Order: sequence, then structure tokens, then C-alpha cells
Amino acid sequence: MSFTTITLEPTNYMDALMFQESFFNAQLVKKAKGEKTSNTLILLQHTPVYTLGKSGDISNLKVPIEETGAEFYKTKRGGDITFHGPGQLVVYPIFDTENYDISVREFVVKLEQSVIDCIAEFGLKGARVNAASGVWLDAGNENERKICAVGLKVSRGISMHGLAFNINTDLSYFDHIVPCGLDDKSVTSLEKELGKKMDFFEIQGKLIAQFEKHFNM
Repeated sequence: MSFTTITLEPTNYMDALMFQESFFNAQLVKKAKGEKTSNTLILLQHTPVYTLGKSGDISNLKVPIEETGAEFYKTKRGGDITFHGPGQLVVYPIFDTENYDISVREFVVKLEQSVIDCIAEFGLKGARVNAASGVWLDAGNENERKICAVGLKVSRGISMHGLAFNINTDLSYFDHIVPCGLDDKSVTSLEKELGKKMDFFEIQGKLIAQFEKHFNM
């Protein structure tokens, strides 16, 4: 099963959410009618924003939002609080998991594996952590740190929201929150790990190639 890729200019959170929802709702309508659904991969950077998942704890925002220089929104995705902003590649797969005959958990594993394989091209070993979604470095060690967050909403097999991959992200924004509600974990980026600013669009192209490997069937 193939997918269509859409790349956007830097976009504020609400505009991107409405754009996502237009595709998501269209697929739900098709499904209700018994029509064939399609898969769309949306990639972008957000203007600075904190988002809180439906089961998240607002106390994980440690300072008043007006002190952060970012916006704040509650969302319907899974997960707790996270940050999106320039230098971070946000990927929204509006996919029908039934097109791939996989469970939601298997879908998440494919998303994570796409990032794991992407960063492996730069000599970084990404892995999963028990009871915590996303992609981590030094998993299982005291220095484990997250380089990519994952938070989804899935309805009738159709997904929205997705993953946030730190490439050249300003990590100081994470100082204002307990990222993903995990107060004993830290956050990193490709830039921090490799010691230099990365070519954002080169990385984006490499990640799209990994999605093609894992999701074009």
C-alpha cells in the first residue's frame, strides 16, 4: 500500500491541526461508506507550541505559559505534554492501519523503526523503552534520552497526530516542562548528539525514504 507525501512550510499548531483533520475526517467518511481509503504523510515544522495529550497532567507545565514564548493547546492524541518548534520535524501520518493489516501497536513500532533506521545512518543507535513510546538513545542506561516523541489518535483504524523528531530543535524549551510526563528522562536532538547543525531537509528526505521502506507494500 502506498502513501502520498505533503510537506508544508512552518505552520502554527491550529492551522496544521485543521489541515490534518480535513484528511482524517475524509478517510472516516470513506470508511463509513465502504469506500477505499488512502494514506497521506504530512511533514512540517511548527511555530513554538506546547501540546498536552488527553491523559496528560497540566502540572507537567512547570511555568506559566506566557513565560515560555510558546503557545499551548490541549489535544486528543495520546501521551502527556511535549514541545513542537523550529528545527523539529513533525510527521503526521493520516494512514488507515487496516490497509497494512496491522494493529495500532504494530503501527507505532513501524513509525519508531523509521526513525531508528534514519538516525542509524548517522551512527546513532536508537531503541525503544518499556512503557514509554518514542525513540531513545542509550536505552536502559541512566543517561537514556529521547530524540523522537510519538503520540497518536486512532479512530476506526485511521490515524492522526504522529511523531516529533528533534533535528536542530532549541532544547531549552523542554526545560519548562516534564517532557511526556517522565521527570527522570532527558531530551536530545541530532544537532546535540552530532555536535553540529544538521541539514534539516536532508534529514527529512532520509526519513521519508524510511517511511517508503516500511509502509510502501
